[in-house]
Amino acid sequence: MRKLLGIFVCTLGSLAVVGQETELQYNPTSSLGIPRYEQMYKVRVWRAVDLLEKQNKGFFARGNEITKLLLSAINSGELADIYENDSLTKKLDKATLQEKLVASKADPSFTEWDPNRDYYTQDVAIVSGKYYEAQQDNKGKNPTTSPDDWSETTRGKAVNVIPSQIFLMKIVEDVIFDKRRSRLYYDMLAIGFFLFDDNANVFKPIGWAKYKDLERVFRNHPEEAIWVNRYNTSENRNYADAFLLRLFKGTIEKIENPDDNDIFSIYSNRKEAVMAMEWEEIKLMEREHNLWDY
Repeated sequence: MRKLLGIFVCTLGSLAVVGQETELQYNPTSSLGIPRYEQMYKVRVWRAVDLLEKQNKGFFARGNEITKLLLSAINSGELADIYENDSLTKKLDKATLQEKLVASKADPSFTEWDPNRDYYTQDVAIVSGKYYEAQQDNKGKNPTTSPDDWSETTRGKAVNVIPSQIFLMKIVEDVIFDKRRSRLYYDMLAIGFFLFDDNANVFKPIGWAKYKDLERVFRNHPEEAIWVNRYNTSENRNYADAFLLRLFKGTIEKIENPDDNDIFSIYSNRKEAVMAMEWEEIKLMEREHNLWDY
């Protein structure tokens, strides 16, 4: 009886280990779900996509920017999970995210209109959430009913970020050679969006989203998620298909390495760093070519 019990316990233990190993074979962030035992070669790559570049303008057509759909999905709650960085571990709370989406904050010195106060030219008063600027000195003149004395203004009002201000994307993806299908796959994991700060002359991160969450948004909005073919609009594509077909130009910024350094950190000379970016792209292509020999 003890022998049978021992065999039973060992069997349960083996099943548990097998279950754990099977679970670990899949990257939960992956959009393709290629198991690790099918991966002959894998490397993680970070790319920067400038949406103002000619090759990327299909994602940034005027009035139909990919960032417009992104902001809409965030505000509606459809894209609920936005992360602090590309590790996709810490989510941004709603208040922090909304603060990042404000281009300029409201001026706290502007207050509600007071009928008993003297207002002078260019003073600003608030009525029902709207901002009005005095056109001439006045007192007791309601801004909403006195167009000669007041005019509506955006001065001092909080201004939200508009889609055209977010023109830098960063993509994290795994480049995987599937040994069973003898094919190279680009498994997109996350996309980050960055806002250009005119005052500091730098790009500031808004947040990161899982690519598979974004892909679901793209598929759910076929009328808005349109990559525009500048040469033949009958060949317009859904954003998800455009990413799948690699219809974007992304410059390699980092290849995974033990020190987690990006290319600009490795090369002190900017010219060398730019050349290294191109060289890393060529090495990936060469590796794909050489893997076909197997």
